[in-house]
Amino acid sequence: MFRQLWQTTMIALARSNRCKRVMQGRRSTSGLARRYVAGDDVMSAVLCAKRLKAEGIDCSAFYLGEYVDTEDKVRENLDAKRAVIEAFAANGLDVHVSVDPTQLGCSIDWDAGCERIERLTDHMSETLQGGAGSHCLMLDMEDFSVTERTIALHDRLTAQGRQMALTLQAYLKRSRRDVEAMIGQGATVRLVKGAFVAGPDIGYVSQGEIKENYRSLIDLMLSSKARKSGFSPVFATHDHRLHAYAIECARENGWRQGDYGFEMLYGARDDVARQLAASGEAIRLYLPFGEDWWPYAMRRIGENPRSLLLLLRGLIGR
Repeated sequence: MFRQLWQTTMIALARSNRCKRVMQGRRSTSGLARRYVAGDDVMSAVLCAKRLKAEGIDCSAFYLGEYVDTEDKVRENLDAKRAVIEAFAANGLDVHVSVDPTQLGCSIDWDAGCERIERLTDHMSETLQGGAGSHCLMLDMEDFSVTERTIALHDRLTAQGRQMALTLQAYLKRSRRDVEAMIGQGATVRLVKGAFVAGPDIGYVSQGEIKENYRSLIDLMLSSKARKSGFSPVFATHDHRLHAYAIECARENGWRQGDYGFEMLYGARDDVARQLAASGEAIRLYLPFGEDWWPYAMRRIGENPRSLLLLLRGLIGR
């Protein structure tokens, strides 16, 4: 119950424009931004990604700008994502870009937002011109109200031959059948626990239930059937026990290192990311950049009540 209240409160803070204006204008809160964000602009993201690449760690770039409700902000987000595609390609980095559908206007007009995402995939193809690397546009998964439409968008663009990947959330009860459908397509899926909350009719509520479902989905995503279909699983978690479980499951089912992977959040457990890379595992960090950091930081803190001390230190400037 406390965890659900905590997450609900942090999401409310993330969506508060008033809080965002105040906190992003306070120098004392800059420590929160530095912890989770690569920098203010595209070149900051490139420099950070190159440094991580030298350590054997790849990145998925994410331009900050959530809960968008104006056309001006939509255009800014689209321009930034186009720019990071060009900059990563020019610097020999994997062009792996994460996007929230609502960032590009889907919360204003779903069809118009989807059209922008389609244009973004066109821009990626034109920029890369078939260049080697692990390139894709990763659709982030937002709250339950857009789950069905986000999956439909992924399926449509994938069927058109576009380089797409999809995020699914272990807290949702529907995710097992969604994973099964993605295995049938030979898709790329990033599995997260999920930063949102839902009632027991829709989602698992306790952390024990969510972790149990995550393990069950690992079994499914690393099954022999999934391997033979060309499915590409990515496990986005900081839980070292789940890392170990996935690695053992992969070995038992004949998966090679690199045919599956892990993803973590920049600034959360970079030490664990380095350990995974050193052991030969494929590891990617979700790399946010941009000035609009407050909503993102609040969602990260909302995922773990133990982050209360970090939040309080940021608010009082320590």
